[in-house]
Amino acid sequence: METVVNPPAGPFVDRRGPTPGNAVLYERRQFTNSHSGLSSDAGELARAIDQYKLVHRRRFINFEEMLSVIQSLGYHK
Repeated sequence: METVVNPPAGPFVDRRGPTPGNAVLYERRQFTNSHSGLSSDAGELARAIDQYKLVHRRRFINFEEMLSVIQSLGYHK
């Protein structure tokens, strides 16, 4: 049996766009909103994690993904 899904009534509203009005826009991050207080190595890791999340369209990553980012920077056990 084939299931038919009816689209919602009314026009599509894209809620991912800019907030109307004078609302302050900021990017939500998993760990912190700024990397300014980090050491150079920690900043490099933070930027690599942010890049991974952008490329893979992930807001949050799991431990396996974090390990792969760390290993991609050349760290090993």
